Amino acid sequence: MQEKKLLMTFKNTLGNTFTLTIDDPSDDLTEQNIIDAMNLIKEKNIFQPKGYDIAECVSAKVVDSTVTEYDLVV
Repeated sequence: MQEKKLLMTFKNTLGNTFTLTIDDPSDDLTEQNIIDAMNLIKEKNIFQPKGYDIAECVSAKVVDSTVTEYDLVV
């Protein structure tokens, strides 16, 4: 099974980093789309990790991985 995730990393006003994970991002997602979304999240103060505002957009990446699941009876 193939999995794809968008990882967006932010820093809060305490200086702590945190990552928002989006499962199955669109295949036609562009760098500008990601930048715009991250800036919107920061500007609208949508999330307040541990009660603190987002201070900075740090990084973003799309991760593709292959997952092999085994049906084991333990």
